[in-house]
Amino acid sequence: MLPVSLCLDFGNTNLKAALFLGDKMTDKIIFTQEEAIFTIGKIIEMHKPQRAILSSNIAHSPEIDALLEANTKFVLLNSKTRLPFLNAYGSPETLGNDRLALVAALSKLYPKEDSIVISIGTCITYNFLAKNNAFRGGAISPGVELRLKAMHQFTDKLPLIQREGHLSVLGYDTETSIRSGAINGIAAEIDGMIARFESQYGRINAVLTGGDSPFFESRLKNKIFADTNFLFKGLYAILDQHY
Repeated sequence: MLPVSLCLDFGNTNLKAALFLGDKMTDKIIFTQEEAIFTIGKIIEMHKPQRAILSSNIAHSPEIDALLEANTKFVLLNSKTRLPFLNAYGSPETLGNDRLALVAALSKLYPKEDSIVISIGTCITYNFLAKNNAFRGGAISPGVELRLKAMHQFTDKLPLIQREGHLSVLGYDTETSIRSGAINGIAAEIDGMIARFESQYGRINAVLTGGDSPFFESRLKNKIFADTNFLFKGLYAILDQHY
């Protein structure tokens, strides 16, 4: 019988859970911090996962760890967790757990190939895995909401606008100019960063993921593979080598 695995991702905006039957993802649930203990308890009750992994970038309740430890073979992802790649990052203790999971997915799905995964959320992270299976780092920049909020908060006159609305390269008023700068600027940044990596390493695999990836996929010049569940596939790869 194929094992049921529970993979949990606690980010700055959303808390998410994914269920795997064997290596196939079967379900995804989004919930709040206030709902976390109840929701995870119901998942355990209904699906009876044999093993679980949690990637958390927030200060979550220790009751969650206790619940998972009591009911599953549990891995709490951190800088000391055994990984399916060599972590050559200069300060591994400061590295976000989400980035570890993303690189694990690269290692699993693109072995012995130079690859980069770009995750667009609160921040944009660029994570490069070399063909020798070593993660050396990448880059971090503000996501679209951070850019829009920063332009409003750190100036006297620029308004806070929504990303939704008219978008063109040439903004015709303050609102559309801000939107163009934030959104078209991110698209140009991503295209430019991929070009920079390829100028140094040659052809690379490029994966786009994160909550805002569907919004930007069609706006990129580069042909790029988009997968909103890429982080969960990396969590599963880490869990699978433990149990």
